[in-house]
Amino acid sequence: MPRLLRVDEEIDVADRLPVLALRDLVFFPYMVLPLLVGRPRSTAALRACEAHGGHLLLVAQKDASIEAPSEAHLHRIGTVVRPVQTTVLPDGTARVVLEGLGRARIRHFLPSEDHFRAEIVLHAAAEREQPDLPDPPELEALVRAVRRGFTEYAASHERVADELPDSILETRDRQRLAHVVSGHLLLSPNEKQDLLEAPDLAAHFARLREVIGRELEILRIEEKLDRQMRSQMDSERKQLYLTEQLKAIHRELGDHGDEWAEIEQALSAAGLPAEARARADRELNRLRSLNPVAPEAAVIRTYLDWIADLPWHARSDERHDVGYGREVLDDAHFGLDEVKERILDHIAVLSRVGELRGPILCLVGPPGVGKTSLGRSIATAVGREFVRVSLGGVRDEAEIRGHRRTYVGALPGRILQGMRKAGTLNPVFLLDEVDKMARDFHGDPGAALLEVLDPEQNSTFADHYLELEYDLSSVLFVTTANTLAGIPEPLRDRMEIIRIPGYLDTEKRTITTRFLWPRQLERHGLDAERVSLDDDAIDLVIRRYTREAGVRELDRRVSRIARKLARGAAEGAWSGDTERTIAVGDLKELLGPPPYLPPESDSDADRIGIANGLAWTAAGGEVLDVEVAVVPGSGEVRLTGTLGDIMKESAHAAVTYARSRAALLGLQPDFHQNVDLHVHIPEGATPKDGPSAGITMATALISALTGIPTHPDIAMTGEITLRGRVLPVGGVKEKAVAALRNGVRTMVLPAANEPDLERLPDEVREGLVFLPVREMDAVLDAVLAAAPGARDGRPVVDDRVGPSDAGIPADPGISLSQ
Repeated sequence: MPRLLRVDEEIDVADRLPVLALRDLVFFPYMVLPLLVGRPRSTAALRACEAHGGHLLLVAQKDASIEAPSEAHLHRIGTVVRPVQTTVLPDGTARVVLEGLGRARIRHFLPSEDHFRAEIVLHAAAEREQPDLPDPPELEALVRAVRRGFTEYAASHERVADELPDSILETRDRQRLAHVVSGHLLLSPNEKQDLLEAPDLAAHFARLREVIGRELEILRIEEKLDRQMRSQMDSERKQLYLTEQLKAIHRELGDHGDEWAEIEQALSAAGLPAEARARADRELNRLRSLNPVAPEAAVIRTYLDWIADLPWHARSDERHDVGYGREVLDDAHFGLDEVKERILDHIAVLSRVGELRGPILCLVGPPGVGKTSLGRSIATAVGREFVRVSLGGVRDEAEIRGHRRTYVGALPGRILQGMRKAGTLNPVFLLDEVDKMARDFHGDPGAALLEVLDPEQNSTFADHYLELEYDLSSVLFVTTANTLAGIPEPLRDRMEIIRIPGYLDTEKRTITTRFLWPRQLERHGLDAERVSLDDDAIDLVIRRYTREAGVRELDRRVSRIARKLARGAAEGAWSGDTERTIAVGDLKELLGPPPYLPPESDSDADRIGIANGLAWTAAGGEVLDVEVAVVPGSGEVRLTGTLGDIMKESAHAAVTYARSRAALLGLQPDFHQNVDLHVHIPEGATPKDGPSAGITMATALISALTGIPTHPDIAMTGEITLRGRVLPVGGVKEKAVAALRNGVRTMVLPAANEPDLERLPDEVREGLVFLPVREMDAVLDAVLAAAPGARDGRPVVDDRVGPSDAGIPADPGISLSQ
């Protein structure tokens, strides 16, 4: 049976205990600390302590880096502890709170399979066997010196002061005081092990006094150095001190030279012009003299990076091959012959002269006709880099010219940002949505674009950020717009306008077959060899499911068909390996009911007071009905349909023309005193304006007054004067395409617009009959079902609409009685 030894009067400890090795830690008696136990030998020793009265010997490793120590790697003096609380964590590690009981020395290790086990002798017993203990006064002097020194030491370390209760320093148990003070000193494990191995209490206190005195001296030196540094760091020398310190750090690291050499190398590789290189060298010299953490240093570094990154001489190797350019444009786009011819002309000239300055193209057309993608195709055809900048919503001049470097976060404008992105001096630069720029107190970005797009000025373009001249003369600028109305006149004067009126139904069918349908099949994982779209189905989608000049909505409808097919294949409704053709009968299931109904054929009686007008919008041409109702009244005119001022003036001119021609129209001279006229253009939620509806309003008005219907297959456009002359209007190409798309057979237009007919597609010229007119009389002869003749002089009153039914106040600006 193991022999028991006494540590004090209350605890018995066996002389054979399991041993647990510690790394980077020396455990002293009277300490209570939590430990994480995870090594296999350690956890086995922890389990074995239950069989030895719940006691355990903790000894420190001589080398903390050894993961699996042997007996030779352990110190021979340690601390007997007992576990107070044990918690097993989810990863298998044990968290144990241990209380130190007393020191012990290992006599020798005992055999054990999974943990260290040793026969021990308590250190307290060895102390009692030594007869030459110091005199009590000498020991008391050591104790007081240690207590006084440690009080000063704890005051200098907040962590020590917080962890150590004041009552411990006042204890009269000298052995407890020595171990507690040793445990709270911030020393290395080897120094703490020396304290633990002190042969007796006097030697322990003597070592403590020496260690504490040394630590206090180090603390006093550190405090003295801190005071000296703080006294030297006054407001005048602080910046100089930090600069010198950073320079010293840079000298030690040897990295500042590499950074400046890198900037110097980048500037040399950029091939800067003389003026730009002189400016860059001046800024680089300023950067060298500045504190690297100063805000201005970061600004200069960013500025130099921009100068070095911009292309000053790099150019793309252009392809001046007309055949290759035609192939690229035809493969990417169907139709658009006018644009293609203009690009091919440009390539042909380049092939002969090598340099052509000043082509600023402006592609104007409704959404979805391919203006943006056409710019990318132009870049591919000429072998240049492509960069796109959207100007929609830009309202600040600095977006074009850049911000001055005095502003925080200043950057160059979008032009130079695009050039940096392109990396060459001669890219194709697409300025998208140039008609949607705004202007306010920040400046006019349209005016800033004048220098960019002017061939005589853009060779010396000046950005506010760069403050250097930059050559944009080699750039092929292409702009896009939905309408010319939003482009300032000076800016429009610098561009070559190319109109894209929109696609005909036959063109849309070809585009769907060649481009849209194959692309959607690929996106949705469908096999183009097994899934096809019938031509009749494509025509129905074009006419009944879309109403647009471009193909954007058509692409969405085709995408929905492909999406439904992909879902059907995923759900097993049909096998993706079998062939399937989408016919007309499948469209209702895939797309739902068609949102647009086919045009209705009105009877002659239904066409009284109605005339077909042609309008131009940002979305392309449109066919609009103008309706006029004649009701009993006192000579007022009501205008509805959200009409603009110009359209109201056209209505006023039409009324005056009808009154001036009353005799020839078979009306009494005073017919206007007994009736009210109501002019309405449907789709009242859509604002409408412009002079081109003048002859349409006059025709509908005269039809309503005379009771003669209009032909339903004739549409017209033109401005009217008080004397009945028909003046030219714009947008003839878009209006003609809209007329053909809506089933119109004859188009009445001003004779002055006859040259515009030469630029119409062949399909439009062959599908429509064009009737140029100079006078309103010719319009009435063509549109009215019968010529106005002698009648009883009374206007035809529509008994289906009365004055009270209109429910709309009269327009005070127009009155028949005036």
